[in-house]
Amino acid sequence: MSFPNRHPEATTAHRDLRAGEFWRRVPAYADVDEATFLDHRWQMRQTVTKPKDLYATVQDLVSPEFIADVEDGFRRSPMSVRVSPYMLALIDWENPAADPIRTQFIPLGSRLLPDHPLLTLDSLGEQRDAPVPGLTHRYPDKALFLTLDTCPVYCRFCTRSYAVGVDTDEVEKVNLKVDRERWTKAFEYIAATPYLEDIVVSGGDAYQLKASQITEIGEGLLRIPHIRRIRFATKGPAVMPMKLLTDTEWVDALTRVVDQGRRQSTEVVLHTHFNHPNEITEITRAALDVLFQRGILVRNQAVLQRRVNDDLDTWRLFVRRLGHIHVHPYYVYVHDLVRGVEDLRTTVATALELEKGIRGATAGFNSPVFVVDAPGGGGKRDVHSFEYYDAETGVSVYRSPNVDPTKLYFYGDPIDLLPPSGRERWRDPAEHPRILEDAASRARSVLGSRG
Repeated sequence: MSFPNRHPEATTAHRDLRAGEFWRRVPAYADVDEATFLDHRWQMRQTVTKPKDLYATVQDLVSPEFIADVEDGFRRSPMSVRVSPYMLALIDWENPAADPIRTQFIPLGSRLLPDHPLLTLDSLGEQRDAPVPGLTHRYPDKALFLTLDTCPVYCRFCTRSYAVGVDTDEVEKVNLKVDRERWTKAFEYIAATPYLEDIVVSGGDAYQLKASQITEIGEGLLRIPHIRRIRFATKGPAVMPMKLLTDTEWVDALTRVVDQGRRQSTEVVLHTHFNHPNEITEITRAALDVLFQRGILVRNQAVLQRRVNDDLDTWRLFVRRLGHIHVHPYYVYVHDLVRGVEDLRTTVATALELEKGIRGATAGFNSPVFVVDAPGGGGKRDVHSFEYYDAETGVSVYRSPNVDPTKLYFYGDPIDLLPPSGRERWRDPAEHPRILEDAASRARSVLGSRG
C-alpha cells in the first residue's frame, strides 16, 4: 500500500555518516591501518600542537601561505593548540580556511579580530564563585568540580582558557592540575553543604582522568547522601571517540559508577560537546553505541559559532544526527566573551532565529535550549529572556534572580557585526559606560512597566 508523502522536505541525510578509512587521505596517515587509528593511545601520542607538526601531517595539501597564517594564529592565540589525528582527518583540506572543524581548533592570524571591550579573561566569574580552589558553587543546589586542567584536544573558544592547557604568549594559566589535597577540600565542602545535590565533574576534561580516578571521584560523590545527580563532562566522544572502543578500563570504570548510582537512586550521566554534524562519523556511532548499550545517558552542550554552525540547515541536520547516535541535544551556548576568538562569536539575534527554526524539526526532547551564560557570573539564561536588547550597540541585558535579584548582566554582540552607527559608538572608549548605562536604564524601564 502506498501513502502520500506528507513531508517532501524531509530527508535521511542525518543517517549518512562518514565511513571507511577516510584518514588515509592525509599524507601522514596514508599508511595507518584501522587498528592503529582506532587506538586511543596512538591518537593521544600523535596530537598536533605546533605549526611544524601540522605541516608534517598535511604536507602538500596546504600552501606555504596557509601555514604562515596558522603560525601567526598560534602565536597570537591565548589558548593552547592541540588537535587529534581524528579531527585533522575530518577537515576538508581542499578548502581548510572555510572548514568548520579547522575553524574551531586551528587559528588563522588573518581571521583574528580585536576583543570586545566587555571581555575579561574569566568572563563567567568562575574563580570568584569558588569557595575552595577548583570548585565553582553559583547555583544553590549545583557545583562545578574542575578536577584537572588538560583535555584530549583544546578548543579555541574554551571558556576556561584562564586555566586549561599550558601557558601561552598571551596567558599565564591558573593551576588546576590533579591534586589530591585540592580534591579533598572540594569533597569536604560538598559533604558539608547539605543543599548541594548536583555535581558536574569537569576540568579540563573527564576523558583525561584515569579509570582509577573516575572510580575515586564517582564513588566519593556517591558516598555523600545528599548528592542526587552527577555529570561527567567530556568533549572526548566528539574528538576522540575511539577511546570508548579501545579503552575498556575507562569505560568499565564509568559504567560501574553509573550502575552504582542507579542502585542507590543517584543519576550519573555523561555530558559531551559536539558542535557540527561533520564531527559525527561511523566511528562515533559505534563508540556511542557502547555507552547506549550500557544504559549511560549522554547529553550534548554545543557552542554557537560563526562560520561553524550559525545557519539553520546545519542545525536541522545536526540535531537529527545527534538523535541518531542517541545523544540528546541539551544546551546551545551563545559564544562566551573569550579572549582571542572574536571571529567565532555571532549575535544574540542569530541565536533567536536559529532556536525558532529548529523547534519542530525533531522531537521536543531532542531540541536544544539556546542560552547566554551571563558574563560576570549570572549563569545560564534563555537567550530570549533578556530584559532589553539593543540591535544597534549589540548589548543585551539579563537578570538572574536566583544568583542576584538586584544585578543586571550585560552581553555584547561582536562589534564587527553591528551596524555602522553601533560600531562608531564602541570605537570611542569614553562612550562605553554610556552604552551600558543606556541599556541598563531601558531594561529597568521595561521592568518598571511590568509593575
